[in-house]
Amino acid sequence: PPHNLTEVVSALVYMLDNWKDLDDISVGDLMRFIQGPDFPTGGLISRHRGQDDETDVIASAYATGRGRVVMRARAHIEQMERNKSRIIITEIPYQVNKTNLMGRIADLHRDGRLEGLTDLRDESDRRGLRIIIETTRTVDAEDVLADLFRLTPLQSTFSISLLALVNNEPRVMTLKQALRFYLEHRLEVIRRRSEYDLDRARQRAHILEGLLTALDHLDEVIALIRKSRSADTAKSNLMDRFKLTEVQAQAILDMQLRRLAALERKKIQEEHKEKLALIKELEKLLARPELMRQQIKKELVAINEKFGDKRRTQIVDSMEGGVLTSAGLLPDEQGWIMIGEKGTVCRTTGMTLPSMARKPAEQPAVLLQAGTRDILYLFSAGGRAVGLPVHRIPEGDDIGKGTSWANLTPLGRDDLLVAALALPADGEREGYLFLTTLAGVVKRVRLEDLPGVTADPFTVINVAEDDALGWARLTTGEEEVILATSGGQAIRFTEEAVRPMGLPASGVLGIKLDGETDGLVGMEIVRPDSFVFSITDNGLAKATPIEEYPVQNRYGQGVINLRLPKGASEVVAMTLLSRGVTLIVTTSGGVIKKLGLSDTIIGTRSVRPQSALSLAAKSRVTGLVVPEDRPPKATDTAGRSKKGGKSKNK
Repeated sequence: PPHNLTEVVSALVYMLDNWKDLDDISVGDLMRFIQGPDFPTGGLISRHRGQDDETDVIASAYATGRGRVVMRARAHIEQMERNKSRIIITEIPYQVNKTNLMGRIADLHRDGRLEGLTDLRDESDRRGLRIIIETTRTVDAEDVLADLFRLTPLQSTFSISLLALVNNEPRVMTLKQALRFYLEHRLEVIRRRSEYDLDRARQRAHILEGLLTALDHLDEVIALIRKSRSADTAKSNLMDRFKLTEVQAQAILDMQLRRLAALERKKIQEEHKEKLALIKELEKLLARPELMRQQIKKELVAINEKFGDKRRTQIVDSMEGGVLTSAGLLPDEQGWIMIGEKGTVCRTTGMTLPSMARKPAEQPAVLLQAGTRDILYLFSAGGRAVGLPVHRIPEGDDIGKGTSWANLTPLGRDDLLVAALALPADGEREGYLFLTTLAGVVKRVRLEDLPGVTADPFTVINVAEDDALGWARLTTGEEEVILATSGGQAIRFTEEAVRPMGLPASGVLGIKLDGETDGLVGMEIVRPDSFVFSITDNGLAKATPIEEYPVQNRYGQGVINLRLPKGASEVVAMTLLSRGVTLIVTTSGGVIKKLGLSDTIIGTRSVRPQSALSLAAKSRVTGLVVPEDRPPKATDTAGRSKKGGKSKNK
């Protein structure tokens, strides 16, 4: 069946990026990108045969190469005057003919198998398909729609057969095999194309070398040609005198007189230089398979940018249970939530985070991954939170053009967003929410205590007037936590040192601060093999292995995290960084900088930080944002660090 180009390209790019581990990639890994068939007519397809059947028919088809999916038209019911209703169909299953469909509905009504219809008309135009079915007051429109699905092609099945010719033999393949054969075919195409281009470039460079030789000895060449009795004699004389090949000598004889001009000579020299560079590039490409894979990736991305579009067919869990609700019609798509420092928010679909300009219209404050069926919890500095359905967030790939989060939630514009996390709307919630304020107050809340989508904000932590909430993280209940202060200290302790509390509680102190000016600049859940990345306001940074920080009791002074050299006023942010992860540094000048472990010094706690980025005059580092790829069932991230006052709660 047809598939979405953007999803297929994403899966192919994933395989290219993990080529060395290709054998370890599973169908489940690929289905993170390819959700299922995507038909040009839209509609819906079912992932399961029934509500009680847990078999994923799409995954099964991709794993075996054969299967069937149930397709259904997209329809909704509108209420009319005098308690009448009408069914509006806007998308029909793939390969279903609209005229034949309407004829089938009319025949069923005439034969008495479909009752309660008063009108059937086609209002389709250039904007799209629209079939109207009006019903009487004596029937339930949902029952009529259920009968339409049962008796007409509005619900159909489509067979999946991943059949293709492999070495001139028909073969049924799994999804992974099909994609792999395609990539291997593309590698062969790149190789043969490059060999052809290389041969052509070498031939042309050879001719250009002969022309340049002739131009360097122009007077002698002209005299030699004039003395020759015939073209063959001239060719032979040129070959003998200047050690040219027959091809080069013939090219000199074929050269037009206008090529003798100085400008034309320069063009020949430039073309020769370009051909030599092309030859070097093609030889390098053919000698290194990884460069060939990069070329395939580049071409795939270019095709996707030109022709890629959004998914048209939505995938639902089951077609049973009559008419699906609006929630059931939601596509189960993963994407990125991007929230800016000014409070604008937008949502993208796909696993790839959109690129950001060096100086964006609005700097990022929160970047997290979430699914369309998740609930996004937003946390304010005042300790309040609100639950928002992810699918209600407008789509876009530019934070500066997003919608103000105050327009999407009951929180006011004066509420400063400090953290966000996403949780699935359905199912049991196991684990905890770990909260930390700028004054070092920590609190642990059971996830099951969080309400769902809320009309009004709710309190997650009661913060003091001179304090503010700074971070929110998801934990399993057996994690370790690390806190860092602006004065260069850090403490690591187990989350079990903080007993679970109710939503309105204030929490307990997690670290002793050094005076009124000291405050927290970061809180993270400890991950093995990670590095504690700290940065000062003037761009000095250092990464220290997490093993350098011993586990201590809660509410101690901790250990030295960053030795502040003279001239560095304070640490402004701390986060945990793993190899291969890139974080975003925000600045007061509006310029963002991307850094990884390779861009900063790695050392023990006693090693002094070094400059990690250059700042403009009067510009200062304001925070860190880590756009980590987190599990879709438990996604969280925090906003940038901001120093606050000291709390007296303990």
